[in-house]
Amino acid sequence: MKKVGIIMGSDSDLPIIRKATDMLTQLEIPFEVHIYSAHRTPDQARDFARNARENGFGVLIAAAGMAAHLAGAIAANTTLPVIGIPCKSAALDGMDALLSTVMMPSGIPVATVAINGGANAALLAAQMIAIEDQGLAEKLNAKRAADAQAVLNKDAALQAEFH
Repeated sequence: MKKVGIIMGSDSDLPIIRKATDMLTQLEIPFEVHIYSAHRTPDQARDFARNARENGFGVLIAAAGMAAHLAGAIAANTTLPVIGIPCKSAALDGMDALLSTVMMPSGIPVATVAINGGANAALLAAQMIAIEDQGLAEKLNAKRAADAQAVLNKDAALQAEFH
């Protein structure tokens, strides 16, 4: 199975990244996590992205706040799918990071999840890997079914309370 590479711009992004790593762990998908900055360590970020395919990665996740150029910098240096997680910061409530992540120029796509959307980034990465991995596809189907059942159980409890 291909690995997921997770890059965060700062250790302040770790709480959001933990949502992604928890989901990947639950789905038994191997991953690596690194801190590389698009601005402070651009050479390391570039080298990671350029060598990711050869190093066994199938999808990359990049999380950053504020200017949030990390996902775009990673995407500019690989043809692997890149998923951006815009992280909320005190400035502009995360809208700056969202717009910086989602507004990529033609030819350099970055799939973008919601602000602080670590779990969805992991699920999207899993879906990409599951295109070629039937076992993982079955795990994702089981998770969807369990999530649906949890909602139905809550509805049943609500109905019992009010009817």
